[in-house]
Amino acid sequence: MDFAFDAPTIELLGRLQTFMDERVYPAEAILDEQLAANPESWGQQPIVEELKAEARARGLWNLFLPGPEGAGLTNLQYAPLCELLGRSPKLAPVATNCAAPDTGNMELLSEFGTHDQKAEWLTPLLDGSIRSSFSMTEPDVASSDATNIETKIERDGDEYVITGRKWWSTGAMNPGAALFIVMGKTDPKAERHRQQTMVLVPRATPGLTVVRPLTVFGYNDRDHGGHAEVAFDGVRIPVANVLGGEGEGFAMAQARLGPGRIHHCMRLLGMVERSLDLGRERANSRVAFGRPLAEQGVIREWFAEARTEIEANRLLVLKTAWLMDTVGNRAAHAEIQSIKIALPRMAERIIDRMIQLFGAGGMSQDHPLAEFAAGARALRLADGPDEVHLNALGRAELKK
Repeated sequence: MDFAFDAPTIELLGRLQTFMDERVYPAEAILDEQLAANPESWGQQPIVEELKAEARARGLWNLFLPGPEGAGLTNLQYAPLCELLGRSPKLAPVATNCAAPDTGNMELLSEFGTHDQKAEWLTPLLDGSIRSSFSMTEPDVASSDATNIETKIERDGDEYVITGRKWWSTGAMNPGAALFIVMGKTDPKAERHRQQTMVLVPRATPGLTVVRPLTVFGYNDRDHGGHAEVAFDGVRIPVANVLGGEGEGFAMAQARLGPGRIHHCMRLLGMVERSLDLGRERANSRVAFGRPLAEQGVIREWFAEARTEIEANRLLVLKTAWLMDTVGNRAAHAEIQSIKIALPRMAERIIDRMIQLFGAGGMSQDHPLAEFAAGARALRLADGPDEVHLNALGRAELKK
């Protein structure tokens, strides 16, 4: 087995590390200042635009997209780059145009969009001149079963009429999110997994209302456009705005969520590594009961367990990326489910211990740990709750 990254990955990793050290980490405090000065802003901070321009100039742009429209990297090549981006989750992904939900939406448009749809929406998304939102989850049904979705998409001549209510539409609060990809039912009488369709809805369409922002454990994610409840009240769009085709929505959602899940897990590794860096500095500098915390046995055990857990989980993520590249997302389904279960739980445990190491300060805004913890906990629900993945993976194991 050869665990070394190839030469192009190592070269890109070096350039990205330099960009992170020189520009991204120093800009985190500037972003906080700009958000504090303009509390009503949603994802349009000047520092973000500066970093985007510099990332493009350095060739660190659209790294996530494997095809010719993106950087052309495989999942395995992108894995260490995405992990590095995860060390600064508020800034690095958006600075390199590798932030959700745009990544998944660009993947959908790239794979299923028509020539005209790509020209109108994919090109500006790839260019970073617009942002987007993804509207699938609903407040009134158990959306962990996507077939429950009740938003109506009804044909009326050359148009579709959309009526329903969504929430946790990521990025929707950002006025720069010009496109909403919406999933709803076009044929409630069809086979269970053929009832759903995805459509492209421009933000300015009459009847589309962004109702309110939703916080994640009190954090509103203003830096990238937040999450929102969105109402669709008789929204009319042309039939040409169907993405992929009628009845293809469920299958397309699964295609979108596979890469999304591994990207989340890659970023979590970076988030945990940075948490460990912060904890290491704290343990070596903080004195309690006459000696540094780093000399306390229980603290050493925390770091030893953290390192073994991180390394084991990283290997599982890399194996999953390799399988996605070599045999495809469907054949790597069990591994994708495994990392989606394992990584957020691992991240929760380690980040929580680092918070404990910082004491009361770890819960405050003076350190990023509390926000990291909220993000890790949210990923036990986002893109499918633990229980759904555990049930499916367990069923598959028992059938062997």
